[in-house]
Amino acid sequence: MTTATDNPVFSQIQREIDENPVVLFMKGTPVFPQCGFSATVVQVLSHLGVKFKGIDVLQDSDIRQGIKEFSNWPTIPQLYVKGEFVGGCDIVREMFQTGELTEFLRKQGIETGSAA
Repeated sequence: MTTATDNPVFSQIQREIDENPVVLFMKGTPVFPQCGFSATVVQVLSHLGVKFKGIDVLQDSDIRQGIKEFSNWPTIPQLYVKGEFVGGCDIVREMFQTGELTEFLRKQGIETGSAA
């Protein structure tokens, strides 16, 4: 098992997760997503009024591969809230549709601009 201390990529990923309450590892940027799945998660977060940091994995192949190993999750995008891995596009979309995402964000102390 690789740990953050002996893997600089894991250290970088952990630092981003620690320093930002909501982080989305995605293809492209929040303004210009480069895949439909990333765009969907950006739309959900934007709809809820959640401030988040988008990290474009297309800019760094080490991060692109590393995040999959870090989370043991094979796909991108990946959403982290307060250091906790939430999931990818399908999970985020499903949680949004059921109202579970809004409730989860509130419990984590993340402000949403949505009254829903």
